[in-house]
Amino acid sequence: QVSLVESGGGLVQAGGSLRLSCAASGRTFGRFPLGWFRQAPGKEREFVAAITWSSGSTYYADSVKGRFTISRDNAKDTVYLQMNNLKPEDTAVYYCAAVRGSITTIATRYDYWGQGTQVTVSS
Repeated sequence: QVSLVESGGGLVQAGGSLRLSCAASGRTFGRFPLGWFRQAPGKEREFVAAITWSSGSTYYADSVKGRFTISRDNAKDTVYLQMNNLKPEDTAVYYCAAVRGSITTIATRYDYWGQGTQVTVSS
């Protein structure tokens, strides 16, 4: 069992920045790769970014590449999503997820999910 707790969501104006945090706890059976996904009303859940704990290898969706940065603090078992130059289309519920196997961009492959945190970008 892995528990993921997200924080840092909120309301920000377009062009602003926000940092999301995802703290992992419980029996992780090692450090599973962790990803961020988001889902806006009327849209399907989409991949945002992912990272491995060991090497710190990162993967980004094209829509956020260059604006978002995923990072991890191994000592705190916490993964961050730094979001810069936010756009209204970034508005969504953001979810932290961990996958038991190899890192992947496919949402259905992830095994553990956080509760989600709302990010709203106003114009």
